[in-house]
Amino acid sequence: MTTINRQQLIDAAIDARTRAYAPYSHFLVGAAVLIRDGRVFGGCNIENAAYPSTNCAERVAMQSAWAVGARDIVAIAVVADTPGPVSPCGGCRQVMAELAPHAVVFLTNMHDNWVETSVAALLPGAFDPNDLPKK
Repeated sequence: MTTINRQQLIDAAIDARTRAYAPYSHFLVGAAVLIRDGRVFGGCNIENAAYPSTNCAERVAMQSAWAVGARDIVAIAVVADTPGPVSPCGGCRQVMAELAPHAVVFLTNMHDNWVETSVAALLPGAFDPNDLPKK
């Protein structure tokens, strides 16, 4: 990757998970994205009583990076307390496909089980800006 290793990125996701706001599902998720320049942005899931207003950890992390101009996401780690490595929802996969299409993705859990994958493997045939009509 770049200046940090897989475990450091996973640790950043675990740290982000501690700030999750999940009073309804009690399903805490953390994520961390690594930018090519070495910066790491964390994200946690933030629920809302109006469920469609809930934000997933992966999207919070990616959008936090983009909000400050960090565009070159090279890796993403996602963690939850699941039996096996957690898997991102479809919405997060779609956002990954647009904001971090070439990122390495580490899916993990709180029991040190992890897999390495890619955005393309998580969402083959993703809808992207090239699919939209041209002006």
